[in-house]
Amino acid sequence: MRWVDRPCINDYHASEKRHQCTLPRGKKRPLFLLSAMPFHSTPLNDGNSLPQIAFGTGSAMKGKDATDFVEQAIDNGFWHIDTASIYGNEESVGVAIRESGLTRRELYITTKYDGGNVREEMEKSLKKLGVSYVDLYLIHFPGLVKDNMVEAWAEFEKIKSDGLAKSIGVSNFAIENLVELLKTAKVVPAVNQVLFHPYNYVQNASLLEFSAKFNIVTEAYSSLTPITKVPGGPVDKPIQRAAKRLNATPAQVILSWVRSKGVVIVTQSTKKYRLKEYLEVADLPPLTVQEILDIETEGAKGPTALSMHVLARRAVPLAALTLLGSAYAGLLCL
Repeated sequence: MRWVDRPCINDYHASEKRHQCTLPRGKKRPLFLLSAMPFHSTPLNDGNSLPQIAFGTGSAMKGKDATDFVEQAIDNGFWHIDTASIYGNEESVGVAIRESGLTRRELYITTKYDGGNVREEMEKSLKKLGVSYVDLYLIHFPGLVKDNMVEAWAEFEKIKSDGLAKSIGVSNFAIENLVELLKTAKVVPAVNQVLFHPYNYVQNASLLEFSAKFNIVTEAYSSLTPITKVPGGPVDKPIQRAAKRLNATPAQVILSWVRSKGVVIVTQSTKKYRLKEYLEVADLPPLTVQEILDIETEGAKGPTALSMHVLARRAVPLAALTLLGSAYAGLLCL
């Protein structure tokens, strides 16, 4: 491992005119962790690319000032920041972006639509983030557009053509939702971000297969559920065996498993050492075919649908459930 400095060039203005960086007083230029095998980017079906790991600002950061945590993530090597309107922290994410000392092009920014007039909500998010475009704009839940999916996606396509978002996609879409959208879509979604971990892999396998047919990249959130929310389950043993062989942590093994499925990681921590732990996954040798199979076999024996449903309901704010008005949202652990 080694730490390197990056060029101090910044473009705080919407015009993105490049100029020499002037950081706030006392602010140091960020150092970035470069590993022997760093996380790279995955090509998207629209010609753009997506970093293979992202720092998420939901969960514990919802409704809170995320500035320090986003700055810490950027300083430690995350260059893909994932947020959403419903998280209530786009403004603080924007502050962190401006104070990072990086140009707009050196960061990849994802945000999500959470209801209302699509164009107006996009413009609100851009204003809060303090940028002229995002790299990826997602429909957060299918329930938000169940009555107007054709019109809503057409607005997303217009947002892309107008340059407000380089890529557009969806989140929490099941196969039936994708099928409905693809009936009329002129632009195929580039990404589908979903709840993805060893205990729901069986349910997600067909979704991954379907998405691959249309070159839709799958992003995973809450992948560490087996150790953060339901520890002591069947996957613990195969994860621990792989961790011992690799001299890695259980979290690193799970994220390695996510990578083995060709899925992009969205993760989060407020702790610096955890961020380093996650990024160091890129340095690990791959899991063996048997290790992957063991994790998936034991994952299929995991928490029942009911227990996971109860778990998810505890994690999703009541306000979000009311907004979505959909039973589908009850299965989400954001």
